[in-house]
Amino acid sequence: MAARHLRRRGAEVCCYIVGGRPDADPKMDAARDAGVSVLNAAADPGLAGLDARLSQCDVVVDAILGAGRYRPPEGVVAAAIALVNRRRRANDGHGWRIIALDLPTGVHPDTGVAAADSIVADGTLALCCPKWGIAGFPGAGYAGRISVLDIGLPPAAMGAVGGLTADWMTPSLAAGLLPARPLDGHKGTFGHLLVIAGSRNYVGAAALACRAAHRAGAGLVTLAAPASIYPILAGKLDETIHLPLPEDAEGGVAADAAGVIRGRMGAYSALAVGCGMGQSAGAVEFMRRLLRSVGDREGGGRGDNDSRARAEAMPAVIDADGLNNLARNPGWPGLLGGVPAVLTPHPGEMATLTGQATAAIQADRPGLAARYAAAWGQTVLLKGAYSIVTAPDGGQRILPFANPALAAGGAGDVLTGIIGGLLAQGLAAPDAAALGGYLHGAAGEQARRTMGAAGVIPSDLPDRVPGLMRDLRAGDWRMEDWGDGGYY
Repeated sequence: MAARHLRRRGAEVCCYIVGGRPDADPKMDAARDAGVSVLNAAADPGLAGLDARLSQCDVVVDAILGAGRYRPPEGVVAAAIALVNRRRRANDGHGWRIIALDLPTGVHPDTGVAAADSIVADGTLALCCPKWGIAGFPGAGYAGRISVLDIGLPPAAMGAVGGLTADWMTPSLAAGLLPARPLDGHKGTFGHLLVIAGSRNYVGAAALACRAAHRAGAGLVTLAAPASIYPILAGKLDETIHLPLPEDAEGGVAADAAGVIRGRMGAYSALAVGCGMGQSAGAVEFMRRLLRSVGDREGGGRGDNDSRARAEAMPAVIDADGLNNLARNPGWPGLLGGVPAVLTPHPGEMATLTGQATAAIQADRPGLAARYAAAWGQTVLLKGAYSIVTAPDGGQRILPFANPALAAGGAGDVLTGIIGGLLAQGLAAPDAAALGGYLHGAAGEQARRTMGAAGVIPSDLPDRVPGLMRDLRAGDWRMEDWGDGGYY
């Protein structure tokens, strides 16, 4: 079918049949009638005809095996794949491209395991939805740019064909999650985020999180950090309100700082905790006391019913050392109580939280994320290439970014600040995680395009977020602005 449509649009097309075709083949007959030339591997000893055609073409469409017919390539299939990949390497950088239909031949649609002989595509056109096998590595490494083609299949039927029972995040989906910005809004309209972050050794983490929260649109941001680093942070953050906290001997937040926070809890609409906190004994106990004060549904601040109600429902994003310190408290999921939280672990932190090996988590990222989001009753953003956002009810969203430019210490602090800023503006935890992760990934793609894959630093990211939100609101998402992980 693809060959016929390409021919009708004026392309010179040759269809090479690697495997068998049925005797009655109306689709192939229609292609021939349209002027498509057809070669068959059965009549091409040594694949000399294929090699000759490859030397003359500009684009190869890989449709050898579909998602429903997976098997490790062997025989003539493996030989044809090897020849195509060899031509790709020889023509790399000269406009020669391989486009895979649905997924590259040789990649398992469910696990992403790739056979030694697998098509290495420049792009994959996923039919109706990407398969799990290319929504993470190693399969994604063979897929190239992933584009999703709507073929009219109802969402309820996607699981039956091996597709993701998840949303592949797109600009249109992200735009639909943006918080409202009414013309008569004021700083209170857009929420007050409390950021608890920083320690003697990790001053910058707190600054990155706060700056990102401001850029994500929070009306007010207060930073609660150890008192000794307050002067440094005050000099870096002009817009941020500061709440110096008692600290322990290691320069981290002291356990009794939770009482300072508790007395003001009713003033805030969301909490971001963990960036650069360190893992001292005081920080571990601080996390226990802090979360108990929120989870016990006790108000603070003004002491009225409104402040208590806000404290009861106050959402939180917990990252980095916040997660590590949380995990060191026995029965930690119970500390969160009714708090709607976003947990943002990388695979190592997920291993700490779950007791699973990091390799086991990487082997089944969607499954493990779904299992523990349900068990904990919290939203989990499992970070990495093609991060996965999982809600407690099992709903999942895939962030379509795989970008080495983001592999720098502090990138997660920016993500935490963006999510916190969105929580403060009233987004539900799963939506704040999905939109925050999307904005963070898109900012990274823009930075990579303008600066390169190496040398991007996390402070390059926050200032890009307002422009991305502007473009999403305007429906203006040019392909070059949104990266190579797929046009979403």
